[in-house]
Amino acid sequence: MTLKAGSILEGTVVNITNFGAFVEVDGKTGLVHISEVADSFVKDIREYLKEKDKVKVKVLSVDDNGKISLSIKQASAPKKSARPIEIDWAKKGKPQPTVNFEDKLSKFLKDSEEKFQDLKKHQDSRARGYRKNSSS
Repeated sequence: MTLKAGSILEGTVVNITNFGAFVEVDGKTGLVHISEVADSFVKDIREYLKEKDKVKVKVLSVDDNGKISLSIKQASAPKKSARPIEIDWAKKGKPQPTVNFEDKLSKFLKDSEEKFQDLKKHQDSRARGYRKNSSS
């Protein structure tokens, strides 16, 4: 059987690295990148796979140089709900206090000015300390 994109086959894990696992399929070796091992984030691939494990893989691509890209997570059965979640935008989660734009802007400017003054004081005090030490 020739390997082509979209095929789902069974293979054997032959080597594991930090970035993925090499799987032998039909006498050829392809790479399952760490991002294609599971639906959740995979920090350590060795928690999911061991050498000589039998795995079901989907062929993602075969390039001109013969490099084979594989996926374990795409080979598994699709999730029950493949439809996007419907959101009712008319409903509001919890009532938000009504604050007009001018009030928000005024609060932002006040907070911003306070932060700026603190920063300026800090920089002035550091500059004065630097001058004292440099004149010695």
